[in-house]
Formats: sequence, structure tokens, C-alpha cells
Amino acid sequence: MTMAGKDLGSLLGGLLGGGQGGSGGSGGSGGGAGNILGALLGALRGGGGAAGAAGTSGAQAAGGGNNPLGALMDMLATSGLADHAQSWVGTGENKAVSGAEIARALPDETLQKVAEQAGVTPESAADQIARTLPRAVDKLTPDGQVPSGSLEDIIRQQRL
Repeated sequence: MTMAGKDLGSLLGGLLGGGQGGSGGSGGSGGGAGNILGALLGALRGGGGAAGAAGTSGAQAAGGGNNPLGALMDMLATSGLADHAQSWVGTGENKAVSGAEIARALPDETLQKVAEQAGVTPESAADQIARTLPRAVDKLTPDGQVPSGSLEDIIRQQRL
């Protein structure tokens, strides 16, 4: 599972680093952002539990266990962040989200696992996810909807 997170991390890092990287605040923004999001999506994909029970509205979009993006969108929607998540998927402006909102949306054990893999505190992991998730979801959903297929395939398609 850690390997899957690292693979996703490098793919996401390339995807995020390839765009308008810019603000630089944390060193190596593309790679670091990819690693934290890779750990999150890897935990959701391998963790089952809460991600599997997150609801069925995104089940067809989630494409089973290979694409945890749909499950993540469901989780955000059920925790009161539906408008935020939809803004990232849609083609308009992305709404910002706070680390505290991310921490409330994710199951505690998922955030713990992500923080452990990234070598940071859960609060820091939530803050990093809040900074990078809107842009990552935006890039992974260029047509305004969560694509089907495995997450790795979706990322590769967007990195043309």
C-alpha cells in the first residue's frame, strides 16, 4: 500500500508540478504536494472502511477500488463541503478549503495514516491537503466530471 501511495505521489507530483507551480512557499511544491495527496488517495483506496461506506452517489464514478477520487468527493460532500468539491470538479473558480475543514471531512485514521506516511503531524497533513487538493481535483477533472477508470490512468491521461 505504501508503494501505491508513492507511485500515486510521483504521478500527482508530476501533474501538479507540470502546471503553474508558482508560489513556492513549501520546498518542492509539486513533489511534496503529490506525496501528501498520493498518501491520501492510497490510504482511501487501500483503507476500505470509511471510504467504502462513504455513500453510493459517487460509486459509479469511483470505478471500484482503483479510483478513490469518487469516494473522496462523496466524503467531502457528506461533511458539508459539497459546494467546495463541486467547484473543483467544475470548470469555474476553485473554492478554497481550510485544513480544519479537511480534518473534519476525513476519518481520523485516514488522516493519521497520511500524516505518518508523509512524516508530518495530522494538522500539517490536513493543511497541505487543503492547499493542494483543489488544484489536483481540478486538473484530474478537466471535463467537469469525475472520470471513470483507474486513478493512475486518469493521471497519465491528464499529463499528455
